[in-house]
Amino acid sequence: MTSTARDRTRPTETVAGIMAAGACFLGAMQLFYRPFRLAPAAVILLLIAAVMSTEQQRLVRVGFAIVGVCFIVGATIQILTHHPLY
Repeated sequence: MTSTARDRTRPTETVAGIMAAGACFLGAMQLFYRPFRLAPAAVILLLIAAVMSTEQQRLVRVGFAIVGVCFIVGATIQILTHHPLY
């Protein structure tokens, strides 16, 4: 059985997917640890993944939503519990 060029994913698509998934993880971590430190790193990862890949755009969009929502919720939690934001 041979695979065609369409069946293969390019390595850049795979790396972009991993980067977007890592940014989603960082976005979720904002709920527990200093959102003003983690949000810029997550956004930079998502921007790089968006430039690298055309097939991972859905994951990148979901990642931006996760980072945005978790930033707001995480900052609110940090303020209410009197923990440092950065």
